[in-house]
Amino acid sequence: MHARFAPRAHRFLYRIFLFAIDLDELETLPRQLAFFSVGRRNLYSFRDGDFLPTHERISAAASPQCNLLGYSPRTLKERVIAYAGLHGVDLTGGRIVLVTLPRVLGYLFNPVSFYFCYDRHGAPAAAIAEVTNTFREVKPYFLGCDTRAAARGEFRLRVPKHFYVSPFSDVDVAFEFTLRTPAERLAIQIDDYVGAERTLTSTLTGPRRELTSARLAWF
Repeated sequence: MHARFAPRAHRFLYRIFLFAIDLDELETLPRQLAFFSVGRRNLYSFRDGDFLPTHERISAAASPQCNLLGYSPRTLKERVIAYAGLHGVDLTGGRIVLVTLPRVLGYLFNPVSFYFCYDRHGAPAAAIAEVTNTFREVKPYFLGCDTRAAARGEFRLRVPKHFYVSPFSDVDVAFEFTLRTPAERLAIQIDDYVGAERTLTSTLTGPRRELTSARLAWF
């Protein structure tokens, strides 16, 4: 659902589906699902390079072979763990669940992906909202332990956007993320603020469904 409050009220709602993938199980899924592949073509295909970009550098002194984490490209889970480490969060031995849409018939349309990160004890430790704009530019927003509600697995952060996402949205606004760790339902909200005024809200809500070949064919 998208609802704009200013300068003119407008709202629309549509149905989609998303994958929630435990990155530790990623390589085993193609053996269980007829229409899903990793690194090769299929009805649904997952490509490691589509996520958490590896072509950016953390400083001008970094070598051209380094990525935004400062080392040669690794697996997606390793990149997420290292990225969290740069923000002081240790995910060693923990799970990472990626909520996203993979390529469909080779085409990638993925405005935002969410990484829900758990520590070695299974407790929610961090979240990442990875936003992609219409120019295929990607920016991750990190939500660490200081943004987590104490009594529940919810992360909340308001941060300057500093990123062109849409021609209908200015760059000099703030995002407010409310990311609830997925369970039987998904509940995610992103608000746009201009100063103290909320101008836009976007939500992703829906029930969990088992990942099967039959369901993928239906979708």
